[in-house]
Amino acid sequence: MVEQVVRLAVAMTVHEGKLEEFQKLAASMTEGAKAEPGTIGYEWFAHPDGKKFSLLETYVNAAAVEAHFTGPVIRQGVPGLVALCMVDRFEIFGDAGPKVREMAGGMGATFFTYSIAIGR
Repeated sequence: MVEQVVRLAVAMTVHEGKLEEFQKLAASMTEGAKAEPGTIGYEWFAHPDGKKFSLLETYVNAAAVEAHFTGPVIRQGVPGLVALCMVDRFEIFGDAGPKVREMAGGMGATFFTYSIAIGR
């Protein structure tokens, strides 16, 4: 079986008056993700209202997701992020491995396994 990429989608709403601080932290987390060798994508999208954001993350495999979850981007960034916004949705697509499943499950993540896919 070919290893499949793993994707994460996190939707959040920034607390009133915290947008500038949120954007600085998001930029810092993105810089940190650049240093992670298994990170393919780490993309923030802003809703037109300027209050809602979505983060789409793509990793080469489950080991890369685990490295991200146990590395500085999560350990240092997420506590600050939680203080600045409400997480509205957290979804993981693909097999992120048992350790991430346990960690993310404690954060309210919903998991989706591959059903039918094409990857290039």
